[in-house]
Amino acid sequence: MHYFVYLIVSKINNKYISYVGYTSDLKKRIHEHNTSKGAKFTRGKKWKLLYRRKYKSKSDAMKAEIKLKKNNKLRKLIKIKYIKNL
Repeated sequence: MHYFVYLIVSKINNKYISYVGYTSDLKKRIHEHNTSKGAKFTRGKKWKLLYRRKYKSKSDAMKAEIKLKKNNKLRKLIKIKYIKNL
């Protein structure tokens, strides 16, 4: 089984906010976020997938998720790249 680390964004009051998570079923997880069944932080917002990376083990995905959550500089670069492509 493979696991994914992902970054999603939503635009609120002309500002982009992001959320990082991990899952084994990316399509289902994004659907949960967009139907207010995901994490409490993501409820009530529409999310777009910006970044995903596949891992072979759950522990590797969890470690990568923590690194991405803590790396605000990388998250900002991903968001800037996304915003420029709109």
